[in-house]
Amino acid sequence: MATPDNQGFLQLWPTTLVQRMLPGHEGANVALAEYIDRLEAANSDLTTDYLADNFMAHEHPAVQWLKECANKTVVDYLQRQGLDYAINWTLQGWANVNRFGDYHDLHNHPHCYLSGTYYVAIPDDDAQAGSRNDLSPGAISFYDPRPQANMNAIKGDGQVSPQHSIQPQPGMILLWPAFLHHLVHPNLSRQKRISISFNVVLKWSDDYLPAQN
Repeated sequence: MATPDNQGFLQLWPTTLVQRMLPGHEGANVALAEYIDRLEAANSDLTTDYLADNFMAHEHPAVQWLKECANKTVVDYLQRQGLDYAINWTLQGWANVNRFGDYHDLHNHPHCYLSGTYYVAIPDDDAQAGSRNDLSPGAISFYDPRPQANMNAIKGDGQVSPQHSIQPQPGMILLWPAFLHHLVHPNLSRQKRISISFNVVLKWSDDYLPAQN
């Protein structure tokens, strides 16, 4: 239960998102990109057929490195949230290869506790389509889970923007609550954008049930 600080202020309904760079990602990303290329050569529907396989269960050394890093990020998230009891989960992951024009529409991830993405390769050119300057090619955008929370916000108020966008870099991992709506903007480069998405699926325990008042 949230309680006010010593001056009576109370922070309600925060949404925590992790954004960090993984040390040692340079060599791992080379190996991951080569491995994902081989998987896609064998299955042209690799990106859209994401429920057919669990990428995080592959025995490839670079995949196991990423699995370890993702689990460590989950542990850090849980500790930051003050969850100091045993929580068990599995990681379910899939690879994404986005070419020119590819995008992911607005969605969230039902039946999961947390969701995340790791970035293997990001186009390094400045490709834009047309003359618009408000495009965010390849970015990922997250949306305030509180509908219309920005309706009466004023300049400087943290509620002003219902959208938070991140321009990924190779080696970046993101982790967020699975209920959070997000989308991936179109890739407007001729270079591939390669990422690995994953869900944190809890192994259920009655210990997770909150105390009833």
